[in-house]
Amino acid sequence: MPPTSIITSKGVHFGYTEQSSWMLFLKYLDDLETERALEAQLVGKKYDFIIEGKHRWSSWAAPKKKDGSFDHDTALTGDDLIAYVDGELFPYLKGFKERAASPDTIEYKIGQIFGEIKSKFQSGYSLRDALELMDQLRFRSQQEKYELSHLYEAKIKNMGNAGRNGGEYYTPRPLIRAMIKVVRPTIGETVYDGACGSAGFLCETHDFLRYGDQGPNPGNGNGSSLTVDQLRTLQTKTFYGKGKKSMPFVMAIMNLILHGIDTPNIIHTNTLAENLMDIQEKDRFDIILANPPFGGKERKEIQQNFPIKTGETAFLFLQHFIKRLRAGGRAAVIIKNTFLSNSDNASKALRKELLESCNLHTVLDCPGGTFLGAGVKTVVLFFKKGAPTRKIWYYQLDPGRSLGKTNALNDEDLEEFVKLQAGFGESEKSWSVDVEDLDGESFDLSVKNPHAPEEAPLREPKEILAEIAKLNQTQFEKLSFFHREER
Repeated sequence: MPPTSIITSKGVHFGYTEQSSWMLFLKYLDDLETERALEAQLVGKKYDFIIEGKHRWSSWAAPKKKDGSFDHDTALTGDDLIAYVDGELFPYLKGFKERAASPDTIEYKIGQIFGEIKSKFQSGYSLRDALELMDQLRFRSQQEKYELSHLYEAKIKNMGNAGRNGGEYYTPRPLIRAMIKVVRPTIGETVYDGACGSAGFLCETHDFLRYGDQGPNPGNGNGSSLTVDQLRTLQTKTFYGKGKKSMPFVMAIMNLILHGIDTPNIIHTNTLAENLMDIQEKDRFDIILANPPFGGKERKEIQQNFPIKTGETAFLFLQHFIKRLRAGGRAAVIIKNTFLSNSDNASKALRKELLESCNLHTVLDCPGGTFLGAGVKTVVLFFKKGAPTRKIWYYQLDPGRSLGKTNALNDEDLEEFVKLQAGFGESEKSWSVDVEDLDGESFDLSVKNPHAPEEAPLREPKEILAEIAKLNQTQFEKLSFFHREER
């Protein structure tokens, strides 16, 4: 059965992506260990399994007979299966975090994952059905991994569309891909997302670096254009992320693993709890791509970590990203469009800081409906650290239709933006503004398209009231005329 059929079958519906994640991970790990054991056998070496015998997938989740068929006689089910998973398996896997040699090992990631989640299955029979379906998945080739990663991403997106918690950290992939094409990371550069959610930015950047602008396809599915050293760099020394919430943290690790990164450098922490004064050069990154949470509020003690005090979570994240970026580093950050014009002191100070410490070269104005269910308009700030801003290029994205669940943003909608941005080209949707022309006190960066048709000037209230009075008088005269006729 193909992966598409398996993971949408009754019993393992990926609308509950958070619960399928831990099963996917253990099945992936079992396939990985089986592959490594066979490779070791071929060269006459012994392979030491990470997971001990009785806790391997092939022992408890999918025991097989000698002929390879499923062994229903020895497979745990019902209450016995629930008791084993909750009482033995999860505690054993959680213990890897303490037993691991270092945080950059797969053992440590196992401990992290199972220290954060719990099985929510209450019926051992439902869990048994899910395990048997999951066992049909294969992770032996990069193409199989890619197909599963694509489906996993689609299910995270569906969680967002359904109003489930996936929407808190799902950014439309066409927008992410456009941001990556503008920033253009290269092999050897480090990529960071301090609000990584389900790791969409990191996964899409991986695909861009490994497969190029066009992404994975059957013709380049193995990333053969990269050398062995480049692949090793891509998998171990390129992607870094942080996440505050448990479930998206687990999903981020699973998502990156499905993209071929065995030991993702993802940390479960509150990014904003880090004092900016403690950040050193070794802590900085070449590329930052992020979509920090909209509208969150942070406590006073968290705000003390930042030179510009504000309760707005996104504004604190923007300060964090500026500080975390290396000199010459490039960033693309999504933020509410009100950041451009808010008149409070924190907003004005942050705009001033951004313009003076970085070259804010591009502002992408996104249409309403870009983020399904969010109810806010957003912009993307593209900047390079190290030199002050001299000129800002704006692009007002207009797909020519209302965006929604059945009519979402797509790659074609952003093609013109990416093409024009390369040369900061002028068009009906794009224009440039000299920083010298900005208000030197407010640093207002509002989107004001000079090519848009001029709106009729607003009328004075007195003029409107006079017209209303005139219309009322006319209406009164007509009613009086009809009244006389009736008499």
